Amino acid sequence: MNTKKWEEEGVEALVILPGLLCDSGMFGAQLDAFPHAIVIDGFYGGADRLEAMADYVLDRMPPRVSLLGHSMGARVALEVCRMAPRRVARLALADTGIHPVREGEAAKRHALRDIGRTHGFETLVDAWLPPMIGPARRDDKDLYAALRAMCLRAGQSVFEAQIEALLHRPGVEDVLAALSCPVALVVGEDDAWSPPSQHQEIAETIAPHWADPCPLSVIPRAGHMAPAEAPDAFNEAVRRWLTTSVGAANPV
Repeated sequence: MNTKKWEEEGVEALVILPGLLCDSGMFGAQLDAFPHAIVIDGFYGGADRLEAMADYVLDRMPPRVSLLGHSMGARVALEVCRMAPRRVARLALADTGIHPVREGEAAKRHALRDIGRTHGFETLVDAWLPPMIGPARRDDKDLYAALRAMCLRAGQSVFEAQIEALLHRPGVEDVLAALSCPVALVVGEDDAWSPPSQHQEIAETIAPHWADPCPLSVIPRAGHMAPAEAPDAFNEAVRRWLTTSVGAANPV
C-alpha cells in the first residue's frame, strides 16, 4: 500500500480502526469505495490497554489522516487524538460510546470470556456475535459466516486482552472538549449495544464547545456491525464527512 505516494500528492488517507474482535473483514465495502482507505489490522498487536492500541496505530498510520473508529476502535481513535491531535484532520466515531465502565459490565464481559475458556472460542463467538447484528440482517447466513470467520481469526487471547482494555478505559470528556477538527457520528438505527441515544450523548458532550451541532447519521435497519450490514448507507455518511473542509471546524 503506497501511502508515501498519497502523501506526495497531498491526499489524506482514510484510516479505519476496527472494534472488538474485528479486522479489515468488517470493512471490505469501505476499502472498495474509498481508494485511499487503510484498515489497521493485526488486532492492535494483542494490546490490553487503549493507550497501547493508540501507540500501535500511530506507528502504522501516515502523518496526517482522516480517522474513523468503529466501536472499540472509536475509543482508540480518541486516544490517538489525545496523543497526537495534529495528526488527525477529521474524526468519525461509529457505533460507540463515551460512558465509563458501568455497574455489572465487568461481570458480563468476564462471563463471555469464561464461555470461551470452558466451551471453546467458537462457542463464545456464537454467543456474542448475533446480538451485534441488527434484526434485518441477523438471518443473512453469508453475512454471519463472514463476520464469524473474522472473529475467529482474533482468538481467545485477543478477546481477553481487548475486554481488559475496555474495562480500563480512560475518561474522554477532556479529549472531546479539545477537538478542533471536523467530527461526525455514525450509528446503526438498531444497534442494541451502542444505540443512537449514546451517540446523541456524544454530540451533546461536544456541543458546548462548538458553534454548530456535531453531525449524527443514523443508518436505517442496521445494527452494531453497520459498516458490513448496510454498506451503501454507511459509505454515504462517510463520504459526507470526508467532503467536509478541514477549515470548517468551528469550536467556540
